[in-house]
Amino acid sequence: MLHGPAAMGEPWPPQPQQQRLPGPGNASEPPAWPSAAGGPGTAAPGGGGAAGAVSPWDIALCATGTAVAGENALVLAVLFYTPSLRAPMFLLIGSLALADLLAGLGLVANFAVRYLLRPPSEAAELAAAGLLLAAFSASVCSLLAITVDRYLSLYNALTYHSERTLGFTCAMVLLMWLLCLGVGLLPLLGWNCLRDQSACSILRPVTKDNAAVLAVTFLLLFALMMQLYLQICKIAFRHAQQIAVQHQFIATAQATSTRKGLSTLSLILGTFALCWIPFAIYSLVADSSYPAVYTYSLALPATCNSLINPIIYAFRNPDIQKSLWLACCGCIPSTFSSRPRTSSDV
Repeated sequence: MLHGPAAMGEPWPPQPQQQRLPGPGNASEPPAWPSAAGGPGTAAPGGGGAAGAVSPWDIALCATGTAVAGENALVLAVLFYTPSLRAPMFLLIGSLALADLLAGLGLVANFAVRYLLRPPSEAAELAAAGLLLAAFSASVCSLLAITVDRYLSLYNALTYHSERTLGFTCAMVLLMWLLCLGVGLLPLLGWNCLRDQSACSILRPVTKDNAAVLAVTFLLLFALMMQLYLQICKIAFRHAQQIAVQHQFIATAQATSTRKGLSTLSLILGTFALCWIPFAIYSLVADSSYPAVYTYSLALPATCNSLINPIIYAFRNPDIQKSLWLACCGCIPSTFSSRPRTSSDV
């Protein structure tokens, strides 16, 4: 027997559609690093909206990560397959290239976790965020190590090669990487905001407090690098004055090498500052409620620093250039400089 409107020949009224609660992969959930929260009432860009659209910013970050990984993999291959590139200086360059390589892979992994992994996994999201934290921390520490190495090569020029042995440098690099890996494990060990979205920073799933600590630490490390750079300039100028008095050809060659090292170091630190300092300062004052475009527009130049690093420090090095020429065409151009490597080369 029919009851209600059907008994009177009337159609049943349409049932209200059940509202879907926010969950992993929905447009209302803030995405992984960098945070793409678009403010109240705004769907997160690339967060798996109704149409499944991919954010152009995420595509740009993924493409940058792919280029970063490929470029730094080339540097590592040259260093690995060239027996003559085993000095402590090249070990530090290799550490920086490895950090940038992992950073590029982390950007690609973050894109895959957000758009390709179904169903979404909190563990995968935390692992991708941890990889990015560890890689960029190692990149900063490697740049600091290169700065310290350049300072010691000028301050202790006579005893540099005897004191800075390969074993000592390997131990310091290993210790540095263990520290950076510990930083990368923090999100997996519970230092995240997945259970409390209001505590998220622009670097989801990193909390606002942890992001502030990371930003302040970065600024302090950069201040230390700048202080060392100023000391390097003072030592180089003092050497230049001594060279001007002696008027020796060998000293002039050393002065040329020193100027080239300073120029390269200036490019590294200047590029690093322009790429990272705006993003670090923004991390101190912003949170996940800020518009996504601000985060993306500052995160993209920061990641591009890993794309610029090999051009500055590796591909300008005469020994690496020579290895690249031999690997690519099996010959060395006649115009290639055969000047021996000195402690002032970066």
